[in-house]
Amino acid sequence: MIRAAVVGASGYTGAELIRLLIGHPAVEITALTSESYTDLSIGEVFPSMSGLLDLTCEKFDPPEVAKAADLVFLALPHKTAMAAAVELLPLGKKVIDLSADFRLRDPDAYRRWYGVEHVAPNLLREAVYALPEIYRRQLAAARLAAVPGCYPTAALLGLLPLMKREVIDPDSVVIDAISGASGAGRKLELPLHFSELEGNFKAYSVASHRHTPEIEQELSRWLGREVLVTFTPHLAAAVRGILTTITATLVASKAVEELLALYREQYEQEPFVRILREGRFPETKQVRGSNFCDIGVAVDQRTRRCIVVVAIDNLVKGASGQAIQAMNVMSGLDERTGLQAPALFP
Repeated sequence: MIRAAVVGASGYTGAELIRLLIGHPAVEITALTSESYTDLSIGEVFPSMSGLLDLTCEKFDPPEVAKAADLVFLALPHKTAMAAAVELLPLGKKVIDLSADFRLRDPDAYRRWYGVEHVAPNLLREAVYALPEIYRRQLAAARLAAVPGCYPTAALLGLLPLMKREVIDPDSVVIDAISGASGAGRKLELPLHFSELEGNFKAYSVASHRHTPEIEQELSRWLGREVLVTFTPHLAAAVRGILTTITATLVASKAVEELLALYREQYEQEPFVRILREGRFPETKQVRGSNFCDIGVAVDQRTRRCIVVVAIDNLVKGASGQAIQAMNVMSGLDERTGLQAPALFP
């Protein structure tokens, strides 16, 4: 049995971790921390968990967390998770970080995009980018896993077969993505108030979103040269879900059947990636609450561009579910364990 701690249990990703881990047959949740809800039971913080888990949120104390757990999930804000990892790793704990603190391999890039110096640049090279569909072998031996951002997860899974087979011009990639408000975290900010969100749909962080270097880093690693993309995120009046539309120019004319064959071949052994048949495209409701990534593909023969549409739940495959999938790989478990539930409906 894996003894797991959730550091930052009162945020959306922390709550989603708890929801999923409660039903995991190989995990016992042994510690929860929250700076905002110290000394409150998790059932008081989230009434939906009353009677399901008898634990109280404590202040983060690395030695105490290390005593209680074998593996620690860090569901902390960017810029704070790295300090927690630095304290936990020497205590012999495996760490799965859901923040952005270990996703970028270059400390200079981290400083440019996040505005602070990284406190553990030596760990950036060690951290494994926790996208199991690409880095499963590396994850199996990892002690520090960096869970990808929600937008990069959808974009990278949507682009992998095309990049791997070099059927698109990598310099022509345009990524437009829509997210529910939970992607911004559980915080009080005016743009996230109901009266601001309801009935609204807007672009934000145009040409400056922090997930851009993460996407470019991974694409550049795959191709062995620098790749730049145009990425524009949008905020929708919804709680959860990401719908990403990727367009790129084909190197040579291809029929949609040929591209779908590439996707099926790439993902035929992947338990959480579902390729839709020709003419069908994913919707966020089809993946809500699940760890699935649904992908649909089309070809615009008139412009010789392909269109890839990807749907994930930003809190599950885009965060907490992917973290548990990584934990399963790191622990030698079937990576589907605890994650086989279908989408929530309606």
